[in-house]
Amino acid sequence: MSIDFDAGRWERVKDNYRRWWAGELKRPLIDIVVPGREPGRPEPALPARSFLPFYEPSVSEAAILDRWDYDVSRMHFLGDSFPLVWPNCGPGVIAEFLGAPISSDPVAGTVWFHPPRGLPAAPTLRPARSAAGGEVGATLQAGASAPELNLTLDAGSLWRRRIGALYRQGLERWEGRVLMGMTDLGGNLDIVSSFLPGEKLLLALTDHPEDVKRLTWQAHQHWWTCFDDFNRQLAPLNPGHSAWARIYSETPYYMLQCDFCYMIGPDMFEEFVKPELAASCRRLKNAFYHLDGPGELPHLDHLLGIPELKGIQWIPGAGNPDMRHWPQVYRRIRDAGKLIQLFGKVDLLDAVVGQLGSAEGIVICTDCASIGEARAFLEKYKALG
Repeated sequence: MSIDFDAGRWERVKDNYRRWWAGELKRPLIDIVVPGREPGRPEPALPARSFLPFYEPSVSEAAILDRWDYDVSRMHFLGDSFPLVWPNCGPGVIAEFLGAPISSDPVAGTVWFHPPRGLPAAPTLRPARSAAGGEVGATLQAGASAPELNLTLDAGSLWRRRIGALYRQGLERWEGRVLMGMTDLGGNLDIVSSFLPGEKLLLALTDHPEDVKRLTWQAHQHWWTCFDDFNRQLAPLNPGHSAWARIYSETPYYMLQCDFCYMIGPDMFEEFVKPELAASCRRLKNAFYHLDGPGELPHLDHLLGIPELKGIQWIPGAGNPDMRHWPQVYRRIRDAGKLIQLFGKVDLLDAVVGQLGSAEGIVICTDCASIGEARAFLEKYKALG
């Protein structure tokens, strides 16, 4: 047996998403995955891991792909679902591409990016030169007459090379049957905060605002260099574009974010975050935003005011009422003409549709315990067309 998906299924997914992005689909997109399919092959010895850095460096890309293949083979893809894998190195992995050391803790289930040694509290240092003669991320250069912090891509980045190798080998293995999604590059002010962690970036917003903007636009430039480079590697056979958020797009798509903005007010968001976000939305055909927690709600009006932003994914966060308890948020998103993504059990969709009065412009990613349960739920919305 192999992965339960064929070219005909891919064409239906593409057509439904094409109509959804264009505002022509009257029903919601319903992405349901049901585990438990018989894969028809032994389970690999390599265990499943949520983050790639949890594996030892000696583990080959081929072994990781074989593990992914087994896991995808165990899934039934129903409704508008599709087989997706993506290399998860932790949110904001581009910080490692810029020279930030990475650490992981499989027991705690966490991945962290750390500033290179010797960086000060203020963003005013020039980059050092590596032993090989190339600039490395953001490090200290002793004796600089006009010290300044800069972000530069590190040609020796382990994880940029490893992700590229996974993409190339995955395309050869699956030949377009499985979509390989974009790694979690991160939000650009979040990337800057990897080099000015904790209160350092908060203080710099006031003490060195122009330096923060300069670094943000440097991160923006490098983000797009990596995004475009990975997409070029994927282009020959990949059936489309996606990322961790499981939204499909025939053209480049990404779930933009700025977790750091939880700690700032709307005025600072408008000054330091929105310009870069809007520029990325203009470059992306289909851009979404990951609105993470009540602390980001004060920025919603600024986000909804970006014309090129197609939609919002609202996540209330741990310890807060779940997604069915925020009808005012969904109404603001809908009234602004934006699309909505939901994550949760199938009855969440019923609740939100009841609050909004229609199911148009919504995509939900969910799972069910059985194929029968999934098909019964899909039948409720099938008639909307």
